[in-house]
Amino acid sequence: MKKLSKMNEAAWLFGMIFCAMGVALCTKANFGLSMIAAPAYIIHKFAISFFPWYSQGTSEYIWQTVLLIIMCIIVKRFKPKYLLTFACAIIFGLAVDTSLYLLGGGAPYESMIARIIAFAVGEIITTVAIALYFRTSLPLCVYELVVSEISQRYGHNIGKVKQANDIIMFAISVLLALLLNRSFDGIGIGTVVITVVNAPLISLFGKLLDKICDFSPRFPKLVDFAKI
Repeated sequence: MKKLSKMNEAAWLFGMIFCAMGVALCTKANFGLSMIAAPAYIIHKFAISFFPWYSQGTSEYIWQTVLLIIMCIIVKRFKPKYLLTFACAIIFGLAVDTSLYLLGGGAPYESMIARIIAFAVGEIITTVAIALYFRTSLPLCVYELVVSEISQRYGHNIGKVKQANDIIMFAISVLLALLLNRSFDGIGIGTVVITVVNAPLISLFGKLLDKICDFSPRFPKLVDFAKI
């Protein structure tokens, strides 16, 4: 079978769309978000009582900005092209808000069947999105950049850095939930399921994508300019 050619830029675009829709669907399912998406959601639930305009998408890019600053402190450097990742965070936040709007708002589905379907579909397309992200040369969301930059800066295995990052993010999620909202809203059985199945699904979809797509760039100059 002939592969789809020059899918680098398309991988970034579809990764952004699928990831945002996946977060929105898991939010609607209300079984708990991933340890990566949970902190922004928890902060959103707290802040919206004081600032009605503080949407989940807004919380996403503000939280990612905080993580970007922390990452710069850890790696002891700042690259101007990190600002492209900040721009990606804003685009992702807008995509999350748009996805929630298209799904009828941020309120959870009432039907258990609808919640289960939303969670399953949300998790699947999110792992597809991450697999796509790993194959593009364009700027990633801050979540992926943190893992990549720390592993490169200190020569650590990227898998171990990702695992440590997930544990830290889970601890932060629990702490924020208890301190800000005094509940585990945003964390639940879904968080556990996502933690268990994410890595195998990302690996599976990555292998499938490699069989059907060629991820070379269609616009090499654009990719070279945007590469961090």
